[in-house]
Amino acid sequence: MNNRLKIGLRPRPKLGLAGVISDSALTKSPTAPPSRPSVMQAPVLVLNATFEPINVTAVRRALVLMLKGVAQAEETNHAEVHSTSKAIQVPSVIRLLSYRHIPQQSRALSRKNILLRDRNTCQFCGHAFPASELTLDHVMPRSRGGRSSWENLVACCYMCNNRKGDRTPEEAGLQLQRRPRPFTLHTSRQLMRLIGHRDEKWRKYLFY
Repeated sequence: MNNRLKIGLRPRPKLGLAGVISDSALTKSPTAPPSRPSVMQAPVLVLNATFEPINVTAVRRALVLMLKGVAQAEETNHAEVHSTSKAIQVPSVIRLLSYRHIPQQSRALSRKNILLRDRNTCQFCGHAFPASELTLDHVMPRSRGGRSSWENLVACCYMCNNRKGDRTPEEAGLQLQRRPRPFTLHTSRQLMRLIGHRDEKWRKYLFY
């Protein structure tokens, strides 16, 4: 940490699923490969009651919907999650039990949706990370009038965030992987197709 302060880098925030990560996680070598995402963060395809694909969520959220009786698993993975009384297979595809009207509009601006739009990938170095190892960066710094908007926020790893600092990408010698845009239904469907190519269980539902 002292070395980081000497060269002018901001200390890395202690963020994680519970708001804090351990000190051991902060002492990892910057050259070490990214840690493997938790099974609870794996993507799950969400179908409407009509079997129309409408969303991509995480295993954690999918299990909550199933336990509440809102959805049921249509496809599962080999992994299991355990409680004190039973084991549940991790879903790959779930279906809502009642039809939901999906408005044709952009999603709410949030950290979760920015990371989903950017596929948990740092938009400067191009490497994928678990959500807990990513932050959001203002392409045009807020100190220069940059707004918190879809067009000015991108997913960013802590190393690139420290390197960029309070500068534009050009001033920091960084280049955006892609131009940030709002998260629309079209974006969501593109993500479904992309993940569907890697998960055979999804393919038969991506019929649109």
